[in-house]
Parts: sequence; C-alpha cells; structure tokens
Amino acid sequence: MKIISVVGARPNFMKIAPFIRAIKEYNSQQSRVFSSQSAVTNDQSLMTNDQLPPHPASRTPQHVSHLLVHTGQHYDDRMSKAFFEALNIPNADINLGVGSGSHAEQVGQTMIAFEKVLEEEKPDWVVVVGDVNATLACSVTAKKLHVKVCHIEAGLRSRDMKMPEEINRLVTDRLSDLLLTPDTLSSENLREEGTPDNNIVFVGNIMIDTLEANRSVAEKLTIEKIIEENKLLGAPPTPHPAPRTLQPEHFALMTLHRPSNVDHPDVFTPIINFLLDEVTPDMPIIWPIHPRTQNKLKEFGLWEKVVNNPRMILLHPIGYHEMLKLNMDARIILTDSGGLQEESTVLGTPCLTLRWNTERPITLREHGGASVLVGNNVERIRKEYHNTLKLSRTPRRPELWDGKTAGRCVEAIVNYGYEKK
Repeated sequence: MKIISVVGARPNFMKIAPFIRAIKEYNSQQSRVFSSQSAVTNDQSLMTNDQLPPHPASRTPQHVSHLLVHTGQHYDDRMSKAFFEALNIPNADINLGVGSGSHAEQVGQTMIAFEKVLEEEKPDWVVVVGDVNATLACSVTAKKLHVKVCHIEAGLRSRDMKMPEEINRLVTDRLSDLLLTPDTLSSENLREEGTPDNNIVFVGNIMIDTLEANRSVAEKLTIEKIIEENKLLGAPPTPHPAPRTLQPEHFALMTLHRPSNVDHPDVFTPIINFLLDEVTPDMPIIWPIHPRTQNKLKEFGLWEKVVNNPRMILLHPIGYHEMLKLNMDARIILTDSGGLQEESTVLGTPCLTLRWNTERPITLREHGGASVLVGNNVERIRKEYHNTLKLSRTPRRPELWDGKTAGRCVEAIVNYGYEKK
C-alpha cells in the first residue's frame, strides 16, 4: 500500500509527526508478523496433513510505503524548518514550493503541482490533515484522479462560513473516503451531514500524540532561556520583571493572528489597550507575535506603545517545545489558535479564546474543557479575564486523547483498504 501524506502549514506539522512514526511502527510490527508466519509455515512443512493447525483467519501482512509532500505554504525557516527539526519529521520527499499568495493562488498552484505528483507516484491513498488550503487543494486533486482520500481531524465545524478554514473542512470531508475524527462531537457532525457510518472512525486527537511525545522535552526548558533565545529584535530590553524572575503561574501567554482580530483598527486597538492597561499591571504577557500581527501593529500606530511597555515581552514565532513549555506554566492564555485550545484542555491552562465560535467545542468549559469564547469585544474579554483568574489549573482529557491516536489512524486506513477489496 502506498500513501502520500500532505502538509502545508505549521499546524499540519504537529499532526503529521506522530502519523509518520506510527507508519514506521506498523511496518516494523508487520515485519515481525511476517517472520513469525514464515517460521510457522516452515514448521508446518514438516507435518503431515492431520497435524496441521487450522488455517489462520488473519490477512497477509502488508508493507506501507509512505511519501511526505510539503506544499510550501509556510516557507519561512522559523515557521517551517524549525518545526520539522524539533519534531523529528523527516525532510519532505517532495516540496511543491507554493509559497504565499491569496487563497485562490495557493489552492490553484497546489492543485497544478500536486496533480503531477499523483500522476507519477500513483498512490493508493492521499492523507490530508487539518483545514489549511493544502488540505482542500490536495483532496480535490486526488479525487479527480480517483485516488482514495483520508482526512485526519475530520468533522470539526465552526458553523462560520466566513472562515476560509470552514470551507476547507466542508469540502474535504465531503470528498473523503475515510474520515478520522478527534472527538464524538465531530463524528456526530458528519452523521448529521449524511456521511455513512462506515466511512467515519473515531480515533481521538492526533495533536495530543505530539504533546505527550514531547512533554518531557518541554519540561526541561526554562522560561528565561526561551525569552533570551527568541526575544524579538528591535524590542527594547525588559527591565522589569527581568526574564529570570518569571515563574510558573505568574505570567500570561498570548497568540493573536486571525484577520477578524488584527485586520481592523477599531477591533485591534481596544484589545491592545486592554492588554496594556489592565492585564500587564497584573502580570507580564509573553507574546510570540505572528508576522501578520506585527505588521498590523505598525500600520495602526500601535507598535511603539506595545514595545515600550516593559511587561509586554515580544518573541519571534517560537518552536513547538517552547510554546508547549509556556502553555504548561502560564497563569492564563489568550489565543485565537485552535490547537492551543486543545493543548490547554489537556494541560489545564485556563484559556480565553478570542473568537466568537470554535470548531473545537470539546475544548470549551461547558463540555469539560479549559476554554471560554470571548470574541473580540473588550467588555466580554474583561469580564471573563477576571472570572478566569479565579480558576485553578485543572487538566482534562476527552475520550481517546491518550497519545495513541496515530496508531489508530494507520490501522483504520489499512483495514479500510483490506475490507473494501
């Protein structure tokens, strides 16, 4: 069986790393099974017919051949290469080099380039993860060439058609032959949309595989060193508090990048004022800042105000282990990232999600998670900020968020291929 898996942007990297490991483990297991069966066959050749055991019902072991395709949507070393190295993801077998551009440009260029790959490699399966443009482009291209598609992290729904990611999710799920869901709410979404039950497999959250595999590495890092190595160039020194005085539970962590939050000055400016005037007096904010957000701060005349606040600690986009360590130790996290909502739930970090909706409702407090939706309305952010400071760190673990999802993904693909023959 030949599988091509696709990554296009940083959120994909954290989901594909355990999948690649699981394929290697599966192949190793199948090799052992094959060797064992060969040994039994050799022993049986010495037996008479009435001494032979019943023929085993198990299927013949098969090898999974895997190719990794990187579309190149995130091409900056800080946002791509560093993640591959940190998570021990092998270099992509094929890099399409699509780069940046509008949604249409990225999707169109990816489809053109990926079609050539499929025609040459002729895989049995294309595996896509998440909801980025590469997910949509490669699933459409595969189906047009009659290649089976498996979507890992299927069934997530925000119900917000203004989100490009929602379009990507809907189209990919509609086309996919095998839909691997992270939670039971996602499985139910697919059933409500008419997806046949035998195409849906609840496998758990593959992001948590990466968290569990890297937790011990992250725990060994220090906040001081993370700040020292990633401090944003151009920001002034932070005289108080010095990085060495930042202790667990004594700082806030923030990420902010969605256009709905940062692209409009009438929305972005009140958020920044709230952070500077009301959060930093309580505790320092560590902010790994997205290039898009940094540009908007400068465009709207907010940059100087932010960098001159000594309790606003600006970092470059940071690696997975560094972000995981900060999430482990933060008193509170303010984010519009879907992945951080999930990690906060397992780590127990109280989370304010600066969105009006989420495709991951399992992470919300009403479903037992750690997050609450606050949108971008400062009054609501303020209210929930003060309420959240009263909460203690309480880790939660939804069903099958156990660090073993990738193995179930591989088994689902292999079993689907066998059962459909």
